[in-house]
Amino acid sequence: MTDILRYAAFTKDPAGGNPAGVVPDAQGLTDAEMQAIAADLGYSETAFITEGDEIARRYRIRYFAPLAEVAFCGHATVATAVATAQRIGAGPLVFDTNAGETPVATGLRHGLPSATLTSVATKTTPVADTELADTLDMLGWSSNDLHPEFPPQVGFGGLAHLILPVRTRRRLAEVHYDFTGLAALMTRAGWTTVHLFWPESDTVFHARDPFPVGGVVEDPATGAAAAAFGGYLRDLGRIGKPTQLSVRQGVDMGRPSELLVDVDPADRRVRVTGHAVPIA
Repeated sequence: MTDILRYAAFTKDPAGGNPAGVVPDAQGLTDAEMQAIAADLGYSETAFITEGDEIARRYRIRYFAPLAEVAFCGHATVATAVATAQRIGAGPLVFDTNAGETPVATGLRHGLPSATLTSVATKTTPVADTELADTLDMLGWSSNDLHPEFPPQVGFGGLAHLILPVRTRRRLAEVHYDFTGLAALMTRAGWTTVHLFWPESDTVFHARDPFPVGGVVEDPATGAAAAAFGGYLRDLGRIGKPTQLSVRQGVDMGRPSELLVDVDPADRRVRVTGHAVPIA
């Protein structure tokens, strides 16, 4: 029988954050079996440890959403790191993912288990005008709903995410979209989520992440998008010194999450920190 752990990531409360499945010993599972487990759980992603060296603290991990395998997943990485540290002890880990090598530091933060992942090198590219217009149409928005101080762009932190700035917190709370249409558009564009954000301040941001390409309406916490977002702000010149950002996500879904994002203008990698707790 396959052992399946359930954790909520980027939260101290099992009723908050983003739930993730963790399969600590998936060495004998086929791709079809891993996909079936992920679909049955129905979480945004489930992480499968397919190889491991506990002495070196290095593991091969694959991630499956309900509909397909994804190259990387931030919240499932945090969940897997905390689950692994609780088994073998806190300290540094290395995860080999389809997106590349991901170092993860584990330990206690405010007395609770947490993990900090270091992304691959982030980058930011323009979004095509037609793709932006189609996305706004799927959201039922117009260009007037976008924040004038931040440009829409595509951010990458292991996966590509369309980053859209929202003019008001109220508009962010009113997200309803064409699930099938946006999924098709995102598949063509190669985006994993659409990262909608509203700036409360220079260091506090509220976000929502539709994820129809994975078969999920919305992510309550998206570590990969947070890494891409940190790189986006750095590339805009808004990070002049090493800075920690707070991204608050999942509030409008009733699963509040906090992602701490450390950005250094001299480093294209971004660090994302969060708690993870078991789900009974």
